Amino acid sequence: MNLVPTQYRNVSVADVPVALVPDSLRSFLLGRPVYRRTRYIVARHGGASAVVEVTKESEVPLFSPVTEMSVLAGPDETAFVDAADTDTAVPTQLARVAAEQAPGARCVIVRGRYGHVSFILDPAPIRIRVVEVVPPWPPKLADQLSRVLDLAEDLPPVELVPHVVDLDELAATRPAPHYLFPCRAGQPAQERAPVEVSYLDEIPERAPWTLVGCARSRSIHDWFYGGDVPMVDMCPRKLAESDATPAAMPVITKCCLLEDRVSSEAGLVVVPWGASMAQIREGLRLALTAAVAADPVP
Repeated sequence: MNLVPTQYRNVSVADVPVALVPDSLRSFLLGRPVYRRTRYIVARHGGASAVVEVTKESEVPLFSPVTEMSVLAGPDETAFVDAADTDTAVPTQLARVAAEQAPGARCVIVRGRYGHVSFILDPAPIRIRVVEVVPPWPPKLADQLSRVLDLAEDLPPVELVPHVVDLDELAATRPAPHYLFPCRAGQPAQERAPVEVSYLDEIPERAPWTLVGCARSRSIHDWFYGGDVPMVDMCPRKLAESDATPAAMPVITKCCLLEDRVSSEAGLVVVPWGASMAQIREGLRLALTAAVAADPVP
């Protein structure tokens, strides 16, 4: 499953004068010269398409005759989609097009950006759960993961499954007349009058508030104010660990107690709160490793 050519230069598109059935395609292709980088041929006839894998006599000369071929997907299980904004070198983008525009097809051929053509066979993107808090909007971690995946030519197709916790709703689980949030980026989506809101990074004058924060927020609060404070824990890592949803997929979340590394244990990947894109990519790789370990390919 999830077969995607490693490079779109491995894919040739050809209109053929024969029916798209194995015997006819074999008779037409065997012995015909093809470009040395060609491994797959998108054969088209009468508006239909099939995908063929070929073996050549040699990959040294510029062109070499086909010695073996097999039909990977026939016209009855193949869809051809035009998606001009899709980079066909990126597996996740191909899988997204397949799910949105040809969900019933076993093989989806995509003509995308720059007119490049590639395909995905038996799309089954690996699902990764993303536990995040909002605001800010869009959910930053999910957005960063999406941005990495949109350029990840060397990663398998991934489907992100966001689990977004609204801080306004989380705070409401402990009703209070005054809340203290870590910063304005953590401002509730809807401030409920007459609820008062302050922000820890502004070091306001001490008040009888309820802190909506995490262990680091609590430490900062204790540094400036000392004493006890009622608290609603908003740490995404804690939320992920307490999530009652069955662990059917790896989870990526974040924690401000991690400052310069990425942690992975038992399918839970944690990146720093202010993770760089390189750390986000590392987290993705660890989550994919966990997914493969949990469901190895026979």
